[in-house]
Amino acid sequence: MKISFHGHSILLVEANGTRILFDPFINGNPTTDLKVEDVHADVIIVTHGHNDHIGDTVEIAKKNDALVIGTAEIADYLGSKGVRTHGLHIGGGFNFEFGRVKLTQAFHGSGYINENNEIVYLGMPAGVLLTIDGKTIYHAGDTGLFSDMKLIGDRHPIDIAFLPIGDNFTMGPDDAAYAAGLLQAKKVVPIHFNTFPLLQQDPRTFVKMLPDGVGAVLDVGQSIEL
Repeated sequence: MKISFHGHSILLVEANGTRILFDPFINGNPTTDLKVEDVHADVIIVTHGHNDHIGDTVEIAKKNDALVIGTAEIADYLGSKGVRTHGLHIGGGFNFEFGRVKLTQAFHGSGYINENNEIVYLGMPAGVLLTIDGKTIYHAGDTGLFSDMKLIGDRHPIDIAFLPIGDNFTMGPDDAAYAAGLLQAKKVVPIHFNTFPLLQQDPRTFVKMLPDGVGAVLDVGQSIEL
């Protein structure tokens, strides 16, 4: 299995011939190395309804006939745009052909600003547990620190966790390091930093806060094998 990081909160998981894309915010993202027209995905997972996470989901999904997975509200909204969707909700999971997706809680917002500059409420934000090929990946989405991260780690042995460190809108490095301890993930990778001036962080400083061998920084376009 290969997992690559593409700026902000974008991940691409490739396993068993399936390409699973998380939070494809590409157009307007100054940190990504991706171009919408070049992206190939079989599945798109959206953690919450903010524009910098829904991003280019509709265009990519239509071009690839990809299945979009998110909360019921996100699935209903994006389904109305003509894409295939599967809605879940917090604590619920589903066994797909490629693997299992389960949503966890996250403490954040989830409102989408549409083409009419109206805010569309899209339900609760979520984290995602993706179990595929015998490995469990945790994408925390956008969230603050919460104590039930220990419960998530206790209930779901995590091989790799992707945690936001940007501060201001999510956890900062200190809280994210504490979260890593609660989750007990074998590997922890920072995301959601340096995209905008408010999110400036040094990911390598964050990694130094973690036990030796746990933290890893993925530069944009870089991948890790599980």
